[in-house]
Amino acid sequence: MAELWAPKMMIEKRYARSIKKLFNQFNKIVKGSNDPDYVLSALKDYVATRAFQKAAEDIAMKMVTHLFADGQKSWREAARVNSQGREIYEALKKELTHTPIGTLYYDLIQYNALLISSLPDDLAYRAVALIAEEQQKGRRAEDIANELKRMIPSMTDYKAKLIARTEVSKASTALTEARCNYMDIQWYVWRTSEDSRVRKSHDHMDDVLINWNHPPSPEKLVGLPEYGRYHAGNTFNCRCYPEPLIELHYITWPHKVYYNGTIQMMTLEQFKKIA
Repeated sequence: MAELWAPKMMIEKRYARSIKKLFNQFNKIVKGSNDPDYVLSALKDYVATRAFQKAAEDIAMKMVTHLFADGQKSWREAARVNSQGREIYEALKKELTHTPIGTLYYDLIQYNALLISSLPDDLAYRAVALIAEEQQKGRRAEDIANELKRMIPSMTDYKAKLIARTEVSKASTALTEARCNYMDIQWYVWRTSEDSRVRKSHDHMDDVLINWNHPPSPEKLVGLPEYGRYHAGNTFNCRCYPEPLIELHYITWPHKVYYNGTIQMMTLEQFKKIA
């Protein structure tokens, strides 16, 4: 059932495309300009418009809504084959209006809209630095403007992909955790994408049982520089995801469990004593 909980790549790709499309409008505005100061000014004016802010909110809402609906579908499928099926169904029906999950849903939309809206600040900072550096070299204004017009789409493409990859994963994990908390499901299985791009620290966490209240430091466990403690999917460029531990019989025992700062092999009886 692990694949049931994996975030859908299509949601990530649509999110990245939507962010890039938003900035493509700006590229059209400055296409014919040979003045670097105008390019920078136009960028600031563009992102200050209500239309830009509204578009950022719409893009964020679509991403979070797709994740929310996809997650509900996964939980319904899990309910269909689990003894807790009725409890899960009842919880899902109340989510948006009667649980903290509804609050999280709107918080994720606002956070992602703010993230998209703040992306131009980084672009503007780099643009100012480029203009100053190139002017000191004595380059013509036209050449600097052309350099800016090449840099901004390239940076936008990179940033859009990074935001989509990181934030879709983090939002998916946040929704899974909120649903688990509401249904009193305290443990999950750390799952990776199981390909050659999985980082060493996360490969070490694959198939390990984790308590939602005690996130691990994957890097510390393998002797690498630490990024802090976090759950599956909750760090930059991470494609891991949590699989809720709804029924103990889905696990083969003995099994790996993260407990007291280490990964231990536990029998079912040992696990029941700490679960």
